[in-house]
Amino acid sequence: MEEMPDQSQLDGEPVVSTVLPVESEPQANGWRTGLPELAGSLVTLRELRNSDARSLFAAMTNKEVTRFISPPPTTVEGFERFIAWTYRQRGAGQSVSFAIVPRGADVAIGLFQLRSLEPDFGNAEWGFALASEFWGTGMFVDGARLAIEFAFDVIGAHRLEARASVTNTRGNSALRELGAVCEGVLRNSFLRHGEFHDQALWTLLASEWRDAKVPRLSQVIH
Repeated sequence: MEEMPDQSQLDGEPVVSTVLPVESEPQANGWRTGLPELAGSLVTLRELRNSDARSLFAAMTNKEVTRFISPPPTTVEGFERFIAWTYRQRGAGQSVSFAIVPRGADVAIGLFQLRSLEPDFGNAEWGFALASEFWGTGMFVDGARLAIEFAFDVIGAHRLEARASVTNTRGNSALRELGAVCEGVLRNSFLRHGEFHDQALWTLLASEWRDAKVPRLSQVIH
């Protein structure tokens, strides 16, 4: 998953103690003013809310989840600062962050992030984290397709990159299932717990995604 913001970026930011305002639904290419709600068959993706801080803290500080991601905030208040940061990043057109919410519920169990690697998101990176108790349920693939379609069809990205530790068997298999292509290995590119790890670089191209005629989530039967 892409890196969380460095704690030095968040330290000193005021802790948001109220629910962030609900933005009006954006029009085409108006995602900088607020993210739409994306509905799949198993999950819904929506803008992060300040009230998600506690459930994200529980989901993303689990030992199994943190094994393959950069260190997340270590407190609920740190996640509140992170959520406020995502609003500023979205408004600046630099990244978007979606909460993953099971259909019929309203508790965030993970997130998807899309980050621009060049102006106007032509080349972008995406990352994800999901509470371990929901692994193997199909929720990741369900939400991932929504996030990918948003990146290509709404933001207008041409290429999406994802990095996964070569030892992250589950993560690499999930990316392969989505049709991503492994372009190579980035040697010693990820430092975690004082140890460098090799990462596989996976890519998706907008043209190949559309040509593959991947069914929309409303058409997928699980």
